[in-house]
Amino acid sequence: MKAQRLLLEYDDTRSGSFDALKDIPDDKFVVLGLVTTKRARLESTEELRQRISDASRYIPIERLGLSPQCGFSSSIVGNSISMEDQHRKLELVVKAAKVVWG
Repeated sequence: MKAQRLLLEYDDTRSGSFDALKDIPDDKFVVLGLVTTKRARLESTEELRQRISDASRYIPIERLGLSPQCGFSSSIVGNSISMEDQHRKLELVVKAAKVVWG
């Protein structure tokens, strides 16, 4: 695989566990899509920190990143989430990244 960064969706239970990360080659960077764009509910910084910690059992934390799970419009119909909620979620990504990576 030539891709250097893998953007993986892990925003709900349907995504499964982080076990599959054990098969990621050592030369890849993994961006965890932990923040859902499907619902307005805001994840907590602690919840994201814990999930990143869980993923780091398989991939060193230096090779992990954080992002929303997909775009804010997963289909042509889009998702029922306001611009304000989208903004809050992006602010959360920045805040959680600072907590985890400094």
